Amino acid sequence: MDILEKALEKSDGNEQNNVGLERALEKLEQDGETATSLEQALDENESLIGSKQAEVSIDQAIVEPVQTNRGSFTEVPDKPNSELSSETATANKLIANINWGQLAHDGFLTKEQQNPALVDEYRSIKRPLLYNAFGEGAEGITRSNLILVTSSVPGEGKTYNAINLALSIANERDKKVLLIDADVAKPSIAKRLGIKGSPGLIEYLESDELDFTDISLKTDLPGLQIIPAGKQHAFSTELLSSNKMVQFVDELSQRYPDRIVIFDSPPLLAATQAEVLSSLVGQVVFVIGAETTMQNAVNDALKKIQGADIVLALLNKARQGLNINYYGYNYGQYGQD
Repeated sequence: MDILEKALEKSDGNEQNNVGLERALEKLEQDGETATSLEQALDENESLIGSKQAEVSIDQAIVEPVQTNRGSFTEVPDKPNSELSSETATANKLIANINWGQLAHDGFLTKEQQNPALVDEYRSIKRPLLYNAFGEGAEGITRSNLILVTSSVPGEGKTYNAINLALSIANERDKKVLLIDADVAKPSIAKRLGIKGSPGLIEYLESDELDFTDISLKTDLPGLQIIPAGKQHAFSTELLSSNKMVQFVDELSQRYPDRIVIFDSPPLLAATQAEVLSSLVGQVVFVIGAETTMQNAVNDALKKIQGADIVLALLNKARQGLNINYYGYNYGQYGQD
């Protein structure tokens, strides 16, 4: 008890210090090595006993690593700090960097808007979609902010237009875009954007353990998030027509009223999923390959989405645009030197 007597003697009757010292010694009275450390700390802080600084020094001496019969251990960081670090690391993982150089090479829109003519084309394309989603045109349209991009057959450019629409709308000042790869049979959104594959729509639909945040990826373009298709599944059509999918699209439509959700779906005549998806959205962008798609294919595909509220046709791959050199006035050079 020499150490206790010495500590109490140095505390000079200070009640606060007595309580702290007695509590510390009760915990460590069996550990001779720690007691020695405590005695040294008391000697070094003799002139400061009775002040708050001395109490801190004593506490520090107590939490120093000590040797026990179970080996050595050190104090772990406080749990709140550990959780914060974990959340920060997770958030950083969820940010996907788009390969803008590859997009530019492939003829897509870019951050720098390097192709003014293409930028203007998608400004014209997105205006009626935004009007139907948020303007007076939204009246009477169920899930008006959900848009399906599809085509009759493969190769008409539906994915190209889905990505460009998402990039164009994401540049709106007050709009956000969620781009979902629903072409579960032949997904390509992540690959086009240069983003590694990850759990996506299919995993979400078949599991009760995943939620929206587990499959949604933020990108380095503010306002744009993506959901990959996920793994291939033999019963993908059934999953897309499930009650969980209906609840999912309802939540997307109602919970985020300022957000446009774009689904890139399979071609209507190549897979059954597109027809199922068309019943879940408010608007359909029907991409037609100019001079390549047969008229009977277009007609057959349109029959599959005749129940959709809004169907907008988009003529893609046209060789020559509208000639606006009218009555000698060439309007094509507007804004250019």
